[in-house]
Amino acid sequence: MKTKKLNNSSRREFLRRLSIGTAAMATGLGLAGCKKPSVEVSETPTISKVTKDGKKKLGVALLGLGRYATNELAPALQQTESCYLAGAISGHREKLDQWKDDHGLAEKNLYTYDQLEKIADNKDIDIVYVVTPPALHPEFVIRCAKAGKHIISEKPMATSVADCQAMIDACKAANVKLSIGYRLHFDPYLKELMRLQREKDFGDFMKMTGDRGFVFGNHAWRIEKKLAGGGPMMDLGIYIVQGACMATGLTPVAVTAKERPKERPDFFTEVEETLDFTLEFPNGAVLNAVTSFNHGSDTFRAEGDKGWIDFQTHAFGYQVGTVVTSRGPLHYPTPAVPEGGRASYQQAWQMDDFADCILKNRESEVSGEMGLRDIKIIMAVYEAARTGQKVKV
Repeated sequence: MKTKKLNNSSRREFLRRLSIGTAAMATGLGLAGCKKPSVEVSETPTISKVTKDGKKKLGVALLGLGRYATNELAPALQQTESCYLAGAISGHREKLDQWKDDHGLAEKNLYTYDQLEKIADNKDIDIVYVVTPPALHPEFVIRCAKAGKHIISEKPMATSVADCQAMIDACKAANVKLSIGYRLHFDPYLKELMRLQREKDFGDFMKMTGDRGFVFGNHAWRIEKKLAGGGPMMDLGIYIVQGACMATGLTPVAVTAKERPKERPDFFTEVEETLDFTLEFPNGAVLNAVTSFNHGSDTFRAEGDKGWIDFQTHAFGYQVGTVVTSRGPLHYPTPAVPEGGRASYQQAWQMDDFADCILKNRESEVSGEMGLRDIKIIMAVYEAARTGQKVKV
């Protein structure tokens, strides 16, 4: 999914902040809040703030109001049962005004980035969902943790292993929970893949293949290395990595990779266009995969000695497509969607689960440690592509 290109002032601000360093943020050198936001007594008029059994829903603020927040997360928060859209955080005041009008948000629950520390005093907001380009995740996660808020960081977690660890450490130090936006762990088709792995209906999945890509159109931050950390491997290949780890229940021990020659070298000047990679698992299982910003595909297949499962279309999409097994096709009913709404139920399930983690004081299955694991794998893939050698994870 493509998002709007950051404007020049936003990019300059990002580069300035990046120069501060995540380590400085983690040790307390965060940016100070500026003006205190004005207070308005109006409340969100349309979304219930209590559950069906009368318990308080947790308030979620979305940080970064791009297309994913607008088109998927906000609609999902109309479907959630344990949390609701309580606030918004953006570097652009005009976006906050629009969200206030569109979603009936209270003025006191709107923050610009330089006001973020003020959120510590806001009891309406329990969770902040960070939905910025990945290179910005560490700063915002660390600042929100220091403000005492639980956090969901969109995937990929960050652009380096060190930044992932700094995010985990900051949340632990602040005694807040951290989750990664891995929505597919809550989709019934991928849950069935994980059940098959646990219960060995088809034996151990020893051979896996995956292909995820789309044809990138206009320039956007996803092809800028400083913001995205890489190209399709970071944005799309991470889903195939997730699928292979789900299918095996294991973490790969070694990787190989090769970047294909670019067909559009003038467009992909900073990141890879197409990348082939292989993951090797400790039990001998192997994944062979390709990810690309220059061809369209979304498939995943896992084979065991007793059967197989084949995600033939939209394997990792917002609505999983055709899934066939050696026993026959799989089909799960689609949840009801509000009239005129979007089918963002994966994200609704994901956010409801995190709210439940907070309410019941349990850890998220899509934890910061899982996000760190995946970045370690991806960094190994990039190193293998660079050196032409097999790299241990």
